Amino acid sequence: MSEPSKQRPEVPEGETEYVTTRQMKANEKGFVGYETTWKPFHKEVPYETPKKP
Repeated sequence: MSEPSKQRPEVPEGETEYVTTRQMKANEKGFVGYETTWKPFHKEVPYETPKKP
């Protein structure tokens, strides 16, 4: 049997409603990581103190 190849296939960028994932380049040990970018789920509103009765 032949041993597996040392090169990893190029993976296309994955995109969903809230997440984008990109493949990073391999490091000197051959580890391939993935960069994940999250989009905000909701808008943040500054807190306002309630009116006193």
